[in-house]
Amino acid sequence: MMILGPFLMAIVPGIIILLLTWWFSKINLSLFVRIIPGILTVIAAIILFYIGFVKIRGFEGAGYGILAFFLIIFAIISFVMANKGSMQDKENFFN
Repeated sequence: MMILGPFLMAIVPGIIILLLTWWFSKINLSLFVRIIPGILTVIAAIILFYIGFVKIRGFEGAGYGILAFFLIIFAIISFVMANKGSMQDKENFFN
């Protein structure tokens, strides 16, 4: 339950972030705009980790750290999705 709770809490914002990144890629926005959801997720994860490690501490703080870890995973997937669209644009540019 210590890992399942933060994972389930990270799924909702993670899916929203992935959908935003996919939507931004689909309407061909610039790379900077496509990576904004991932950047905001990394910032939120750092803040959550800091709160859990410094302010709360203990087992309750570890839950915040695990939540931050799962949010970072979703942010990495978001960065890959955003960059994948720019790589396809470069391939189409040179062909």
